[in-house]
Amino acid sequence: MMTTSIGIEEEFLLVDPRTGVSCPRADAVLERHRICCPLPDGAAVHRELRPTQIEAATGVCETADELYEQLTAGRRTLAEAAAGEDCAIIAAGTPPRPSPERDLDAPDRFGKVDELYAGVVKAYEACGCHVHIGVPDRETAVAVVNHLGEWLPTLLALSGNSPFDGGRDTGYESWRMVEQSRFPGSGVAPYFADAAAYEEQVGKLVDCGVLVDENQTFWLARPSARWPTVEVRAADTASTVDEAVLQGLLTRALVRTALAELDHGVEATPLDPQIAAAAVWSAARHGLSGPAVDPVAGKPVPVGDRVAALLAHTRQALEDTGDADLVRTLLGRLEREGTGAERQRRAAADGEIAVLRMLTEETVPHA
Repeated sequence: MMTTSIGIEEEFLLVDPRTGVSCPRADAVLERHRICCPLPDGAAVHRELRPTQIEAATGVCETADELYEQLTAGRRTLAEAAAGEDCAIIAAGTPPRPSPERDLDAPDRFGKVDELYAGVVKAYEACGCHVHIGVPDRETAVAVVNHLGEWLPTLLALSGNSPFDGGRDTGYESWRMVEQSRFPGSGVAPYFADAAAYEEQVGKLVDCGVLVDENQTFWLARPSARWPTVEVRAADTASTVDEAVLQGLLTRALVRTALAELDHGVEATPLDPQIAAAAVWSAARHGLSGPAVDPVAGKPVPVGDRVAALLAHTRQALEDTGDADLVRTLLGRLEREGTGAERQRRAAADGEIAVLRMLTEETVPHA
């Protein structure tokens, strides 16, 4: 009845394996990876905004098993290539150690980003987990994005993995989201009546000089600029493959649920922009420790209520794809062991190197 394709892009930090300080060696790692590290069909690795960052992208997957295989392969081969350049990869939304100040030297389009946003991006090393879900067309993608808005803060709360900024504990679960909020138009996208309205708004932002081009927006969910997908970018990069898979499966279930509602003529209810922003901030601040904000009701609620509501909302979609038991298992593990941010804080009690060791071990799955 509807598409089930899914792909995940994961951003990683390159760090010195002895100190955890970020290393600007992305180009060398990518070249070594190209020569020596094959990937599954459709998977790829890319450079990111800063030379201390690198990205692994799966190909188009249909099942959780395929996601596990491709995410694991991407992490292992990147780790192998990084080791050949005397660095390591870690999956953290922001660097756990202070980063040396470096000149802005990004090439091509990244250079335009540096020129436009100046100090906002000079030390920007935030890493996210981006989930792509296939949809029939761009018109449908815009309608689906409208339906996703109320659930994006919950996806963020589940993913919090960036408690540190320059070596200090920020008190936030996702400092990455605080850094991202400095860009124009961050957060939950406004309601759009159709694809034409979406394109018109993006065009106006480009004309106003706050976006580099029509392919750039900072909303947490959007129609992909390159693929026939909805791209959801709410989550911090996942410390473990399990947590990346959880984000992927929940996001697919949300998209499938939205498609089913659209098939029945159910349109999304526009959100109050200030309440939506409050919900995103609360998720970034508190994660799974709560409280949360219900973006529709406009009131504080226990974060567990929002997670339970998400599961109830997507129950049929998860059962249809056979993912319900796995999602419940992964959620239970996350609730027992804590988010990536909580685990980083526990490790930090034994010193900075303990955080590096924990992140390195969790990032790259053992055989």
